[in-house]
Amino acid sequence: MGGARSVFTKEHPPVSFDDETIVSIKLDFTYSAKWHQTETLYKDRAKFIANTAFFPKTLEIHWLSVINSMILVFLLIAFVVIILSRILKNDLNRLGGEDDDDDDDRVGEENGWKIIHTDVFRFPQYRELFSSIIGVGCQFLSIFTGILLFAVCGMFTVHRHGSLMASAVILYAFTSCIAGYMSGRMYRQLQGEHWTWNIILTANLFTIPFFIIWSIINTFAWAHGTTQALPYTTVLILAFMWLFVGFPLTVLGGIFGKNWTSNFDAPCRTKNISREIPQVAWYRTSFVRMLVGGFLPFSAISVELYYIFSTFWGREQYMLYGILTIVFIILLSVTACISIALTYFQLAAEDYRWWWQSIITSGSTGLFVFFYAVFFYFNRSKMRGTLQTLQFFGYTSIACYVFFLMLGTVGFFSSLRFIRYIYVNIKMD
Repeated sequence: MGGARSVFTKEHPPVSFDDETIVSIKLDFTYSAKWHQTETLYKDRAKFIANTAFFPKTLEIHWLSVINSMILVFLLIAFVVIILSRILKNDLNRLGGEDDDDDDDRVGEENGWKIIHTDVFRFPQYRELFSSIIGVGCQFLSIFTGILLFAVCGMFTVHRHGSLMASAVILYAFTSCIAGYMSGRMYRQLQGEHWTWNIILTANLFTIPFFIIWSIINTFAWAHGTTQALPYTTVLILAFMWLFVGFPLTVLGGIFGKNWTSNFDAPCRTKNISREIPQVAWYRTSFVRMLVGGFLPFSAISVELYYIFSTFWGREQYMLYGILTIVFIILLSVTACISIALTYFQLAAEDYRWWWQSIITSGSTGLFVFFYAVFFYFNRSKMRGTLQTLQFFGYTSIACYVFFLMLGTVGFFSSLRFIRYIYVNIKMD
């Protein structure tokens, strides 16, 4: 055992203690600051932080990532345009160039995507949920576009704390009409009948999961007494915005979508009895399509994800909104190209269940983002403890869910456009 030691403060005399003595002293922590006048204008203060942050030091990495992603986009576009167009051109020329006398022989020789023309526009199951996903996905596409537009215009700076979150909340409330309209429009084209359930599901498809996760996190934050817990006044304001702005706009958009939309115009008629779907090899299964459809778009944004996570969960400030906008456009382009290619291969295997598959395949990018988040938490961050773990994985799960809705919607509309194009050009009874 060591000898007696002492501890003292500015206002208290020394207090002796040893290894077996417990000493309790009240300490008042203070700090001092020295202010120096500079010639930097208030509006230009953010430039100083931008020039000293870790982003300019790694700007070359950002541009290399963007260039690599753009090369990936060009390769995918070349694949979709050249390879698929050659295949389709040969098929369409063979179908259109034959004489009517050979119709019977031609029908017997049909295979692949041509033989399922009477089933490819068969409406999917769970139409209410399907339409709601499309509606909310379009809403988040609008929100992301609006946030990036505001960011490029310089509305989000380090001196405007909370401006990004406030803009996201306001945009979510006022773009609810887009979710209602697109959901109602799709539900009308799918000949749905349960309109009330469709509108309620659209309004709560994102709100309920977010509220549940946020409630758990905020409860733990209150229990730990942290300042990150939202006060009840803020909660009431958010609830008021959703109840009196978001939900009514969703209903209004659904009414417009229902009454100002024509029926679904399919290039081919659909038979009452569906065809039997043949078994396919393992590399043509839905799981493999999910891996391909999720990994390639994720690879286009993987580098930028590190900086986004470092900004959101670290102490850094994100300033490269122009590069982020380019990466977002690349992400949508890669998702659309991959969805078209995978949908074609699915139809070539005589599997006409592309409606849900296009959403799941494209939306699986959110799953890869979540896997990266797990890697980031354990290998790139210093966050530990129950509250930080709940916050990280809770809010990350919500972000990945948004990725699924948004990119799934992009994949569906890309596949729909492609399928309409190939089937409107063939001669079928």
